[in-house]
Amino acid sequence: MKPALLILAAGMGSRYGGLKQLDRVGASGETIMDYSVYDALRAGFGKVVFVIRRSFEQDFYREVISKFEDRIEVKTVFQDISAVPDGCVFNLEREKPWGTNHAVLMAKNVVNEPFGVINADDFYGRESFEILADFLKNAAEKTGNYCMVAYRLNNTMSENGAVNRGECFVDKNNLLTDVTERENIIRKKNKIVYSLDNQEVEINADTPVSMNFWGFTPDYFEYSKKSFVEFLKNRGNELKSEFYIPTMVNDLILSKSATCKVLDTPSKWFGVTYPQDREMVVAKINELVESGVYPKKLWE
Repeated sequence: MKPALLILAAGMGSRYGGLKQLDRVGASGETIMDYSVYDALRAGFGKVVFVIRRSFEQDFYREVISKFEDRIEVKTVFQDISAVPDGCVFNLEREKPWGTNHAVLMAKNVVNEPFGVINADDFYGRESFEILADFLKNAAEKTGNYCMVAYRLNNTMSENGAVNRGECFVDKNNLLTDVTERENIIRKKNKIVYSLDNQEVEINADTPVSMNFWGFTPDYFEYSKKSFVEFLKNRGNELKSEFYIPTMVNDLILSKSATCKVLDTPSKWFGVTYPQDREMVVAKINELVESGVYPKKLWE
């Protein structure tokens, strides 16, 4: 059974200033998602599922899906604030959906195989998709056997402002024990620091961090649905509460309902957190094209 790839593309990119998912950064006008799908296809994924907002469905089809829908099975699902389990209530003044794990839940009815999860606006690298695909292909008959491809913090920084990252802690078997969100991570002279309780704390440049590159088996949907119901009972009245993937994974690890293998990758991550990052992304993709990792025209 070929694994599926779930691409989270419903965010509006507030810090970037627009729909960065549709920004043309490739050598021939490709989006970052084009490269992710291309890498997934050659790594052996058999289906791609996009989580988007219904309001830009037509633009998304024209700019992204139409280019490769004849090469791989493609599904689209919609993340909407009204998409909650029956009987659940929430604050009607809330304006946005509940974050990454709520987005994952949107694919519950179209994904029945092991699947990966990535952000639409992050460039993860060819080797990372191969590593994830190998893990998922061996997880087809298993449950509660998850993974995460981790990157070194130094390889995930922006030169144009602070970032948030999930610091990963592992045991002797390289199984994840905890993901702790670190906020406002930034370079200062010869060190990297993050903010904690209004103080700066230094963090090692080689620290493994989560870039939202996960691998799950389909039982993850049932765990997530049950947890989301509890989440809404406790925090549904909050206007800005978030239902995150790392929080869900942490809960499953603590309850011993699942394990999560942390997989190392030689790939370098890059993305467009800030508008100023775009020039760097374009340059790095051009370098990869010039070195032969990708063709100049990706879908010809």
